[in-house]
Amino acid sequence: MAEIVNLRQARKQKARADKERAAAGNRAAYGRTKDERERQRRLDEQAGRFIDGHLREPAPDET
Repeated sequence: MAEIVNLRQARKQKARADKERAAAGNRAAYGRTKDERERQRRLDEQAGRFIDGHLREPAPDET
């Protein structure tokens, strides 16, 4: 005998699975932890200070 399936529940279950699949793709594409973002920001600042410290002339003010 065939298994009885509630179509409303099956649709909802499929929608949840689709949303989770999309969310997992977004996490892989765009997601970085706060620590990773902070670390990259600090490295960028450090590199900027290093380069600024090795300039022959200070940059002119643009005011």
